[in-house]
Amino acid sequence: MLKRRHKATSFPNGPIFPDALGGLRDPSNTRKDLRKARGGDEFAWVTSHVFRKTAATILDESGLSARQVADQLGHARPSMTQDTYMGRKTVDRRAADALEGALGEQ
Repeated sequence: MLKRRHKATSFPNGPIFPDALGGLRDPSNTRKDLRKARGGDEFAWVTSHVFRKTAATILDESGLSARQVADQLGHARPSMTQDTYMGRKTVDRRAADALEGALGEQ
């Protein structure tokens, strides 16, 4: 859908969903449209933040660095992006082995 929208827009270098002049939409109008599109209480949890988190997760799982994800989300500090949007990776097995070894020696 986004690819079709990008091709159909009159503003190829602008936002996918521009305002009438091709610029960025007013946030309050966007929130209102999102509330209308998601319907009743069943999807009340769907917010713009959910979409940001989803985008960050996709980028993180694709192997992009914290700096690259931060740049996409518009964050100045990759540490904030990591703390807020990026998941923890699987714990290294060596750490578990070391802890198990230390506990076994007692």
